[in-house]
Amino acid sequence: MDKLILGRYIPGNSIIHRLDPRSKLLAMIIYIVTIFWANNILTNILMFVFTMLIILLSQVKLSFFLNGIKPMIGIILFTTIFQMLFTHGGQALFKWGIIEISSYGISQAALIFMRFVLIIFFSTLLTLTTTPLSLADAVESLLKPFARFRVPAHEIGLMLSLSLRFVPTLMDDTTRIMNAQRARGVDFGEGNLVQKVKSIIPILIPLFASSFKRADALAIAMEARGYQGGDGRSKYRLLEWKMKDSLVLLVMIIIGALLFFLKSN
Repeated sequence: MDKLILGRYIPGNSIIHRLDPRSKLLAMIIYIVTIFWANNILTNILMFVFTMLIILLSQVKLSFFLNGIKPMIGIILFTTIFQMLFTHGGQALFKWGIIEISSYGISQAALIFMRFVLIIFFSTLLTLTTTPLSLADAVESLLKPFARFRVPAHEIGLMLSLSLRFVPTLMDDTTRIMNAQRARGVDFGEGNLVQKVKSIIPILIPLFASSFKRADALAIAMEARGYQGGDGRSKYRLLEWKMKDSLVLLVMIIIGALLFFLKSN
């Protein structure tokens, strides 16, 4: 739980930290679209080198990302293996019923694995170098043009901010509850899969109870301070778009165009 990095912010003064959160959020969207064009060795090497360069510029240690990705490795491996076993094409290396391992399936599984890892790296970099409040302000600012269609931009930004803010808190609560259950003799590593799932129930019930209690206390505190939504509210921190933010989007567009022409048909 201590290695989960979603929602955590690492203070710094790198060029990535100083970017406008709107430019980082837009760059993230372009990155996710672009990475699906990386469907051969050359394009994947290009995306890998580019991502490592961005991580280097952020001055965040690579070991932090490698340790933080461990909680997701199970989902990544399951998706990769599923892709390898049920994607047919190319030279068949092994076959048993509907399960077939082929050269095409292995290549597609490798692509899926690389996409998962790079997307997690880049999205993690977004949260590590951007405070939750700044990220919420960026979402609200980008959604403002849709206000005429009755899109609650401020409320969406507020929900995002609260969600990211309380992810580390929920993880700390989970660790505290697990330690308390262990002190009472519960062993979360014993038994088969069904027994392990049943051992999670003593964690979920107090975790839900504490979450609802915290949400109720937060709502009361906001009402006591006269919170009324986004209409007519001023901001303490103002977002400022600079030339470097435009350059970041230009670089992302160039990378996307390059991958589009280098991708396999």
